[in-house]
Amino acid sequence: MTLASAILRRVDAGSEPARRWLSGARLSKAASRMAAVCLIAVGVTGCSSITSLFNGDDPPAPGNVMVQQPTTPDYRIGPLDTIQIFVWQSPEFSVTVPVRPDGRISTPLIEDLEATGKTPTQLARAIEQKLKVYVQDPLVTVIVSGFAGPFDQQVRVVGEAAQPRAIPYRANMTMLDVMIEVGGLTEFASGNRAVLARGGSATTDKTTFNVRLDDLLRDGDIRANVPVLPGDVIIIPQSWF
Repeated sequence: MTLASAILRRVDAGSEPARRWLSGARLSKAASRMAAVCLIAVGVTGCSSITSLFNGDDPPAPGNVMVQQPTTPDYRIGPLDTIQIFVWQSPEFSVTVPVRPDGRISTPLIEDLEATGKTPTQLARAIEQKLKVYVQDPLVTVIVSGFAGPFDQQVRVVGEAAQPRAIPYRANMTMLDVMIEVGGLTEFASGNRAVLARGGSATTDKTTFNVRLDDLLRDGDIRANVPVLPGDVIIIPQSWF
């Protein structure tokens, strides 16, 4: 029995075009071995792409296997941020200004420009549009030097933290980073009953998770360290005794 005949017995009935091709082909020893590997793959996995090759169809285009990585959201300007505005070759328009509590900024010749919620690049383009009235082809760069961020991007810690407050979110921030920012737990805190609230909005329900802050901070259990996301709220209750 030839190698081709032996392989034909192993090929799934659904690969009939491949069976006919191999029966009528005259293959070299090396080519027969290569065909054997391909046809066994067809018989075992039912790979339709190899069958379509024998039908005369174009082979599928090779593709790269991409591993999706978590993305970090772009930083958006918030109230009380400090921003530096640099206008190329126009130093009279280059200033450093705070973002007002109402989310707007004022610069030379530009009043009450909305800044909150924009990325630095988006704000730079908005300033360029305003300056076109006074400067030919303005080129603007915005640099954020004092960070607070919009409220919906901040991480809030309430309850029995040493310094409860809102923290600007930073890329790859974890629960341990947050607890360092707020100075850890008070002596009355029940850390293992703490809750992390995520998602939703001020008017909709959030999803809640239990977090083990005592295990993380007092026992050094690094498995209790979890990532946090913009807008998370961490609630630390008081111990019952």
